[in-house]
Amino acid sequence: MPSSLSAKTVRERIVHFMHLEASGGIVLMFVALLALVANNSFMASGYQGILNTPVAVQFGDFKIAKPALLWINDGLMAIFFFLVGLEIKREVLRGELSSLDKIALPLFAAVGGITVPALVYLGFNHADPVTSQGWAIPAATDIAFALGILALVGKRVPVSLKILLLAVAIIDDLAAIVIIALFYTENLSLIALSWAAIGSAILFAMNRFRVMRILPYAVVGTLVWAAVLKSGVHATLAGVITAFAIPMVRPNPETPSPLTRAEHGLHIWVAFLILPLFAFANAGVSLGGLSPADLLSPVPMGIAAGLFIGKQLGVFSACWIAVKLGLAKLPEGANWMQVYGVACLTGVGFTMSLFIGTLAFDDAELLNGVRLGVLMGSILSGILGYALLRMSCKTDQILADAPVSNTAEVKS
Repeated sequence: MPSSLSAKTVRERIVHFMHLEASGGIVLMFVALLALVANNSFMASGYQGILNTPVAVQFGDFKIAKPALLWINDGLMAIFFFLVGLEIKREVLRGELSSLDKIALPLFAAVGGITVPALVYLGFNHADPVTSQGWAIPAATDIAFALGILALVGKRVPVSLKILLLAVAIIDDLAAIVIIALFYTENLSLIALSWAAIGSAILFAMNRFRVMRILPYAVVGTLVWAAVLKSGVHATLAGVITAFAIPMVRPNPETPSPLTRAEHGLHIWVAFLILPLFAFANAGVSLGGLSPADLLSPVPMGIAAGLFIGKQLGVFSACWIAVKLGLAKLPEGANWMQVYGVACLTGVGFTMSLFIGTLAFDDAELLNGVRLGVLMGSILSGILGYALLRMSCKTDQILADAPVSNTAEVKS
């Protein structure tokens, strides 16, 4: 028996791990822990130095100069939101959000899961006009983390619960996009917005004239991103605009649509590079001099309570009311305890909550409170959700991938 693994075996195991449903969440957990260690050890100065390294891109008089941290938050996260936009478009046109009967329960759940956490946060911060701006932080759900924890429960979870969690998280992301556009926009530059509008019009014209190559969309989308960045609107919205323009019609029966190719091609890069980089850059809570008073201050307590209490209360109560009023149906093969477990998992905010936190505040102390609250609320939500699902899923139900329609892809 060989004493060491061959390169081929190692490669096969890595590929196998990357295709596991729980792998994205596992990587994010590891990277978040690494960030915590880095910012609370002898590596702290190097960690902060890397994040604050100035990076500039200039073409003539046009210049974008930002520290590395903001290139990650404004640049790489635009690619993440591009992928989110692709997923939303696919689900709306032919997926779990494509009809009223499919969207009813996750829509009610998402509304409850956005409203109640925001109210819980404001309950702690309503008296302070500065900290109250973080009301949307606990309203977000991290898809990778939540689905990763659900996958850890095993094959006993009904498929319908996975579909419910995925649909709620996608609607959460769509709501986050709207919230960012409406509430976290700085002073607007009408000139830059005009250029962004022209670029967006070109994108949708290419869709209209059935441009099937992805490269032209990527080039114009990058220009739209630069214009949106300069406009005062958060630049990640350019990723969503570009995604909505990508065609979902097949060039021919044997070839996948540009949207499908883009989504499949980006998934691994987002899951194993972009989101881990974002987590590493933003999850490094400084624990130096931390006291119980810091833990109980309004920002971390509001976020933690919003994620852990507000999310499960809002999502579960909205589901219960919708089902009891006959407006939606309980997921097939699932019981109320399992729905409650999923409601708890929606409180795993992590990357999306951290991202909104960077938009709400730029004060270092407040941002540290955001990180602390997001970590506390997400960890508690994940543990409780996992425990409830583990206890309530006792039969050997098969956790399979959500069914995909075999019909031709919709024109768009």
